[in-house]
Amino acid sequence: MIQDNLIKVGMADLNVAHLTGVLKTTGLGSCVGVTLYDSKVKVAGMAHVMLPSSDIAREGKLNIAKYADTAIPEMIRMMEALGAQPRRMEAKLAGGSQMFAFGGQSDTMRIGPRNVDSCKDQLKRYSISIVAEDTGGNYGRTIEFNCETGILLLRSVQHGVKEL
Repeated sequence: MIQDNLIKVGMADLNVAHLTGVLKTTGLGSCVGVTLYDSKVKVAGMAHVMLPSSDIAREGKLNIAKYADTAIPEMIRMMEALGAQPRRMEAKLAGGSQMFAFGGQSDTMRIGPRNVDSCKDQLKRYSISIVAEDTGGNYGRTIEFNCETGILLLRSVQHGVKEL
């Protein structure tokens, strides 16, 4: 998709769009791309969540976009500033792959599934419905979220292009 109004969302980053624009992030392996949309006011948000909880943060200044428990509330706050309301928001999720096989499968090595669970827990806290998801597996994804239509476009080498 070639867009004039492409808004890049990097790793451990988040952004919002109002009325027009396409939010895009690449490199979703164990990370989760969380998108929120309020169709009434055409406000969209995207977060590229790397880790499930800020409790494990060791960096000096906390990057709130990096963790599910801080990125999702911040994205909601930013969307509310543009007129969106959580009760009207719908979520779509992508990513959360288990990219590498580890012997024993300790919970700490299951970053992808833990990221997905943590994102779902945060959305549940705000009573935001998940209307579509493409999570799990063992492959990477790139996603583009259209602010005008609410369509989430997924690309992966293994599975081609898919619309949610």
